[in-house]
This record gives sequence, C-alpha cells and structure tokens, in this order.
Amino acid sequence: MILAGIVLIILTFVAIVKNYETRLVLFLSGVVMCLIGGDVVAGLDAFIKEFTNTGLVPTICTVLGFSYVMDYTNCSKHMVYLISSILKKCRIILIPGAVLVTFFINIALPSAAGCAAAVGVLLIPSLIYSGVHPAMAASAVFLGTWGSVMSPGLMFNPQIAQLADTDVMTVIGTFSLQVIIAAIAAAGILAVIAVVKKENSGYVISEAEAREEAAFQLNYLYAVIPILPLVLLIISSKQLHLIPYLSVPVAMIIGTAIGFVVVRPDVKQATKQFFKGVGDGMGDVVGLIAAAACFTTGMTVIGLTGALIDVMKNSQQIAQVVSGFGPFLIGALSGSGNAAALAFNGAITPHAADFGYGIIELGSMAQIGAGLGRCMSPVAGAAIIIAKMANVNPLELTKRNALPTIAATIIVMVLLL
Repeated sequence: MILAGIVLIILTFVAIVKNYETRLVLFLSGVVMCLIGGDVVAGLDAFIKEFTNTGLVPTICTVLGFSYVMDYTNCSKHMVYLISSILKKCRIILIPGAVLVTFFINIALPSAAGCAAAVGVLLIPSLIYSGVHPAMAASAVFLGTWGSVMSPGLMFNPQIAQLADTDVMTVIGTFSLQVIIAAIAAAGILAVIAVVKKENSGYVISEAEAREEAAFQLNYLYAVIPILPLVLLIISSKQLHLIPYLSVPVAMIIGTAIGFVVVRPDVKQATKQFFKGVGDGMGDVVGLIAAAACFTTGMTVIGLTGALIDVMKNSQQIAQVVSGFGPFLIGALSGSGNAAALAFNGAITPHAADFGYGIIELGSMAQIGAGLGRCMSPVAGAAIIIAKMANVNPLELTKRNALPTIAATIIVMVLLL
C-alpha cells in the first residue's frame, strides 16, 4: 500500500503540473488512496469537514469579502499605488523585505493561512505593480509564513516547555537568533533566485494599466483602509494586547464597515461585492483546501504518513537530521507537519539527552523543520490562498521556495544542534 501511495502522489503532482483541475486531482487521489487503504469514508469526511472548519472558513470568506469591497471602492488600488511608490524607491530589498515583513507578522498572527490571507492581499499586488513577477511575489509572501515558530501561541512551544519543565519564552529564546538568521538567509536566497530568473523587475503591466497609473490621483485616506484590519489584528494580538482581542473575521468586517463609511459607495452594490467574495472564497479557496484535506487523509489511510513517522522514530541514531528533515519532508508532502512534529516530540524528544542534545533544542528543531517544509508545499492552505491571489499554480511557489527552505533548515540545524 505504501508503494501504491508513493506512485499516486507522484501521479498527483504530475497531473497538477500539467494543469489539470487541481481540486479534482487532489480529491480523486485522496479517495483512491482511502479506497486502497480500506476506508474511503475517511477521505470524504475530511473533505466535508473543511467546509465547516470554524477556524478557517470564516477567515477565508471574510478576507475575500473584504478584498472584493476594497476592489469595488478602489481602496485597494490606492493602497497598492502607495506601497508601490515606497517599494520602488527601495527596489533592492523588494523581495527579501516582503519575506521578512510576512515572517514577523506571522509571529503575532500564528495561523499560516490567516497571515497569508491578511498580508497577501496587501503585499502581492504591491510587488506585482512594482515589476515583480506574480509567482515570485506569491513565493515571497509564502516563504515568510514560518514566523509562527517563534509564537508563544503555537502548540509546539508549550509542548516543548512542558517536556523541558520550563516556560514558553525560555523555549523561544533558545532558538530565536538562529531562526532569525535563517529567515534572513532564506529571504536573501529567494532574492538571488529572483535575479537569476529575472523575476525581480521588469514585469510589465498592460498599456491601459500604465495610462491609468499615470493619471491616478492617490488618496492617502483611502490607501490606509485596506491596512486597517491588519493593524487591528496586530494590536489586539495576545502578544501586544493593546485593545481587546479581535479575530480575523471580526477585523475584516470592521474594515469593511469603515470602507463603507469613508468611501460612501453604492451600499447595495458594495454589499453584493462582499458576499460575492464570501462565495468565491468558499468555492475556490476552501474547496481547494477541502480537496487537499482529502488527499492528506488518503496519505494517512494508506499508511504513508505513518510509515514516514515510524522511520523517524526508528532512526534515533541520526536524530539530528531526522529531527529537522523528517517533519520537513512530511510538511512538504502533506502541507502540514504538525502530526510529524508532535509525534517526534512525544516519542523521541524526551530522550534527547541520550543523543547528546537538549530537549528544547531537539524538540524545537522538529517544529521548525515542519514549518519550513510547509513553506514549500503546494497543498498547504497558505500556498493555496496566496497562489489564488497571484493567479498562479501553487507548484510555482514550490519551485521557488524549495532551495530557501532547505537552506534555512540546514542553517537552523547547524546553529541549534
């Protein structure tokens, strides 16, 4: 069954590369794997469950609804022109800057999908209008979505703190410098890739867009409105807590309301745009994530995910490499390395001293590797969201982020263990 699973995964990615309907390919692959594994209902249940995922669906739908209103009111256009005018003056740091901005925001907003949705809607259009190729713009934002490894709210940091009998901030402080160095290195590598591929500049907008840009009158108040939900999320986060906590959906609805009041558009049409965005978010984005959930469940049912985890557990003599690249591999294949990192920390990390490592160092390496692996996975929720915004295939992000994420994993491993 494991061999069949490997063959199906290869065929799945080949089909996606050939531009077959991604949702159908992932769904069918997941169902076939579940069928071979003897539990076809599991894949269907996983598919259906994503449509009622209270942590994901409201976030995606309200972000898309807010985005559609910002487009309708032209606020997003004002924001894009403002950010573009700033970025164009610092062209050398366009791409690494986008990576690091996303990285640090992801610390405050530890949900990769939520951060991708909130940040991507701002940075991706700005990078594209500054001449960056859409696929590279999307890759830069996606590469920053592992900043959550430094968040106290991420599940792994409290787990490791409990194993090491210490506090969460001590755990984070142990690897923060190494992670920041790796993040800067990854951002720099992606910038070099952009130069080599000639995607850092020169992406030409149409003549009509060029004429429109020349005649555009920037309204700074309108330009600020699309950023307000992100500001609200940061200052209301558990880390800052300057105002009462706001969820992503609440922040997006508040931003939409402010847009209605400030711009005073046709309320009927603007409302229709909001709900059109909600519907497209459900059908296009959540639908794709649901298909990916069916696919990853198929990997579990057929035994592939379990086999990968067992290999890690049985390879304690090479714990250094396994701690990073075991979760990394599963994260890259499945779009989530959570199961692998949790299993590793439960089975192997308590025995870290037997391998000559500290519990904090070994356990942290596992969750960092999982986070970096996810940042090159074409089936990760954040990848799907960002690719949709840039109108590119998620595999384009994988092609560009593979080298930076592998390099970052090696850097953290060398510096931390």
